[in-house]
Amino acid sequence: MGFTFGQGGSGGSGGSGGSGGSGGSDGGPPGMPGGMPFGDPQQMAQMLRQFADMMSAQSAPAGESGGAKSAINWDMAKNIARHTVAEKGDSSVIPTDYARVQEALRLADLWLNETTALPSGVSAMEAWSRAEWVEKTMPTWSTLCEPLTARIVESMGQNMPEEMQSVAGPLLGMVRQMGGMLVGQQAGQAIGELGAEVVGSTDVGLPLAGTGRAALLPSGVAKFGEGLGIEVEEVRLYLAAREAAHHRLFGHVPWLRSHLLTLVEDYARGMSFDMSALEEKLGRIDPANPEAMQEALSGAEGEGLFQPQETPQQKASLARLETTLALIEGWVSAVADAAVGERLPSAAALAEATRRRRATGGPAEHTFATLVGLELRPRRLREARALWDALGEARGIDGRDAVWEHPDLMPSSADLDDPASFVSGQADAEAAQIDISQFTDGPAATDGPDAQDGGAAGDQGASENGPDDGAGGGGEDRGDGR
Repeated sequence: MGFTFGQGGSGGSGGSGGSGGSGGSDGGPPGMPGGMPFGDPQQMAQMLRQFADMMSAQSAPAGESGGAKSAINWDMAKNIARHTVAEKGDSSVIPTDYARVQEALRLADLWLNETTALPSGVSAMEAWSRAEWVEKTMPTWSTLCEPLTARIVESMGQNMPEEMQSVAGPLLGMVRQMGGMLVGQQAGQAIGELGAEVVGSTDVGLPLAGTGRAALLPSGVAKFGEGLGIEVEEVRLYLAAREAAHHRLFGHVPWLRSHLLTLVEDYARGMSFDMSALEEKLGRIDPANPEAMQEALSGAEGEGLFQPQETPQQKASLARLETTLALIEGWVSAVADAAVGERLPSAAALAEATRRRRATGGPAEHTFATLVGLELRPRRLREARALWDALGEARGIDGRDAVWEHPDLMPSSADLDDPASFVSGQADAEAAQIDISQFTDGPAATDGPDAQDGGAAGDQGASENGPDDGAGGGGEDRGDGR
């Protein structure tokens, strides 16, 4: 059940050892064209190769999934992702394209110095093919998706009837192993499909190859600019500004990456699956029909094989994760658009193209919708951008970027609905701190007894809540925004 089928040639595809030979792809035995039970010989060769990938290792190496033994074969997922991008067409990056990407990243990063208080976060500038994107981002994918995929595999054993569990005994391990293969298959398929769309290392909202390693895909840049009527050099600079902005944010907001991964783990803990629905979906798949198998695993019909049921815990975690991703995207858009606005003639058109890409389902939406069940709503992204713009106008660049100092200072989902209240609330908190300072530093006698009482109350409040209380005192109310 865990195989993909494709029409592309089986030779020359990347992958780990045990991928099988590519011989026999030029045709079947005489007198048997198209008569094999699984289609043409190329499909059979690919099926056998992927079967070898499945059996070559039953878990990812320690360290790729947080150091614990994984239920998912991430090597298999990586190979499937590589096969997927190869089937769609992929070529190596030529030296001239590599140099152009490096120059664009260097120049765009310099422009960002004027629009954000955060210093450069780029330590390496690279240009990748799609296969290289799969290779270099897979460790982060395994870390990001492991809580979710492990929860799915765990559910396969837990959701069996109790009497069946007592009879199955050792067979539960086999059930989970087969589940790990199936989940790894869907993860690899989704990551491969994403690899055909991305333009850089940060399309999903965080640096997938590690903080500081900025990269663009020349083929992705060219695809993004198709139909816009804009010179590719301008498109490259605009996308480079967004890539470099992401690295500034994650490079100088140390809590952000772990916070995002924790939100994914919280979401995974609240997941629940209807295994009877999975059985029904599997029962509808014809093993001899490659297209049906591929559509089921890739979610071509709008959902994958594993769709979580909504639970209150899951919905709350999803809201927090969605808000955090929207705030990241809104901030990046604000600083990148400001950096290129007066330098690129088509900056407005490129910004609109980016918004349309989000609205119609860009890489971030598709990947999280398939693997996580998350879809970033364009309304949230627009409101996040409006909040950052309003905060910048009211407090300046330094004041706007200071909100990233601690998760308790971050806007919540409710704040995205009413940015003006969040901005005014920040201003009121600053004013309150100034008033307290006046009470404590000024002569008490000149203010009268009532003022002394107020000053004492202010000192007591400051000692109990800490120096950040003025800016983050609403942390409990805004807890769902972390």
